[in-house]
Amino acid sequence: MKTVEDDTGKRYLLLKRSDSASLVRDPDNGNECYIQNDRLEAIGEESALETAARSVSDPVVTLVTNVHDEETLGLLVELSERGPLGVRRLLDAYDFCESDLHGRLTVLSAAGLLEETEVAGERGYGITEECEDALETLRSD
Repeated sequence: MKTVEDDTGKRYLLLKRSDSASLVRDPDNGNECYIQNDRLEAIGEESALETAARSVSDPVVTLVTNVHDEETLGLLVELSERGPLGVRRLLDAYDFCESDLHGRLTVLSAAGLLEETEVAGERGYGITEECEDALETLRSD
């Protein structure tokens, strides 16, 4: 499978190619259709799997590619529920050593999932709107 683009710039996953037309799937909605070959061009810089991943919202992609364990996900959920918390409060409330917490906060901030803020006159962290959107998508009712 590979990525192709039609003459309007829309990207598809190529499923099957014949002499005159190709069967393609829209990664956004899963619909399959035939498009004339002369309207399609192969896209070499993006793999089929990257194209398939485009159906997932950017905030969710950012979350799943930067959160690698349940503790880090839990940290984001707690900050979502409790609001911004100071670094001292995070160290007291959760089982992180200072270097582990600092590492996680740095990675999550660099990814745009957390933002530094001031809480009770001290440095603290809260989740970004992008992170909240991603968590909303992932939460079950």
